[in-house]
Amino acid sequence: MLDVQDIWKLLPHRYPFLLVDRVLEMPSNESIIALKNVTVNEPIFTGHFPETPVFPGVLLVEALAQTAGILAFHTRNRSIDDGYIYYLAGTDKTKFKRSVVPGDQVRLEVNIVNLRSHWMKAEGRAYVGDELACSTQLTCAEQKAV
Repeated sequence: MLDVQDIWKLLPHRYPFLLVDRVLEMPSNESIIALKNVTVNEPIFTGHFPETPVFPGVLLVEALAQTAGILAFHTRNRSIDDGYIYYLAGTDKTKFKRSVVPGDQVRLEVNIVNLRSHWMKAEGRAYVGDELACSTQLTCAEQKAV
């Protein structure tokens, strides 16, 4: 549904910190399914960990937060050109169930739980195949870009 060029219109993130490669579905204004392809040539693997590369859990949470940002922009019919940005304001109940390693394709699923004028609460889940890798509750805050 959205490729990386479309995502660039919605998120300010760029390589190496853009962690969403493609949006597969936005079946409603309340949910989104996106992909992150984890490759061995990502800069993070030079230090985490060189002999046994593991994608950091905090970056899984960031990938879910970026996916939530895309959903927030879509739900509000905005883009970064409108002068808004969404920040990760908090996480709750974050759990890691499976390591993510080079070669994995991570499916990012985010559902809005509560949407207010300047913030959003959402549930995020990251899967590799059918296996849950991470789950978290996200709070995202909308701000006018400076």
